[in-house]
Amino acid sequence: MRFSYAPEIRSDFPDLATHAIMLDGITPQARPEGHIALLWTQAARRLETGQEGSFAEITAWRQAFSRMGLKPSQYRCAAEALLRRFRRERLLPAIHPLVDLCNAVSLAHAIPIAVFDLSCIQGSLQVRPATGQESYHAFDGTQEQPDAGEVIFADDAGLAHARRWCNRQSAASAVCATTRSALIVAEALHARATADLARLAEVLQLALAETWPQARLQQVETA
Repeated sequence: MRFSYAPEIRSDFPDLATHAIMLDGITPQARPEGHIALLWTQAARRLETGQEGSFAEITAWRQAFSRMGLKPSQYRCAAEALLRRFRRERLLPAIHPLVDLCNAVSLAHAIPIAVFDLSCIQGSLQVRPATGQESYHAFDGTQEQPDAGEVIFADDAGLAHARRWCNRQSAASAVCATTRSALIVAEALHARATADLARLAEVLQLALAETWPQARLQQVETA
């Protein structure tokens, strides 16, 4: 698996920091509830200090969305969307142990995390502007074409695995009961992005290792 960013993304967003890992040997019977409960508690405590829109991590993504021509109040990074829902409901729906765990880490650190089923990605994966010819599979069963210039996660076959960067993932590579290998990507743009991603990585990797002790964990070099 090769994961990279197009040169124009690196140029337009020089403060971007990324942590990407592959996890092989996933089973849907895992029970990460203990880790999730602790992470939810951390998120709840931070939300007591202010709403998610005031967090430096979220503010940086709002600014990035504005630069991409998107209204931050209409299109939110995945971490902001999760925090917004959690603030209102104080819980998140269970989807799959890996997704639930990564969502909890994202909540606690206010940093978006994408999780892709590796078996559904053809070739390499790159964050780049769309050409307008890519195909995106929505969760309602419809198929969309991202606009030319829209930032997407695209594979070698022209499938868009996420739209508007970290706004919305695709059903085509969503983790499910049959998923055995996954790519996990955490991204940040704020001033302390590198240091905060290092802390996130430590928490995430420990939780993954304890939840799936037989799985193989490998860090992915990001170009």
